Amino acid sequence: MDELDREILSHLQEDARISFRDLGVRVGLSANAAADRVRKMRRTGVIRGFTTLVDPAADSRSGLVVFIDVTLRLDTTGEQFEKAVLRLPGITEVVHVTGEHDYLLRARAADAPALDALLRRLKREAGVAQSNTRLALRAALG
Repeated sequence: MDELDREILSHLQEDARISFRDLGVRVGLSANAAADRVRKMRRTGVIRGFTTLVDPAADSRSGLVVFIDVTLRLDTTGEQFEKAVLRLPGITEVVHVTGEHDYLLRARAADAPALDALLRRLKREAGVAQSNTRLALRAALG
């Protein structure tokens, strides 16, 4: 990956729906050359996918968006935890982190009872020893 690829990634992170023509103009390439670089980055795994960010407030059915700091039991490996947690409903992101906790999860729950059920399943099925949950009150999307 070179500096031009980094510049392309920067533009794609701003707007993943940018046309190859517009992307090429911004980085000084033809549309075909820009498309070839994006395809190569997808093929090699630099770009893992594209996503849509949705403001939770826009969907009145979305319920709670929560961040859960997780500390694993001593007998649970990261691989076991990741495999188990990705099967649970509502988990939208799993991040292995440094610091006091082992993982940070982003999740959705319809309401407080659904969140309680999710937290209980994390402890029962995914090897969680301790968790700390924070509710998202508002999100600013850039």
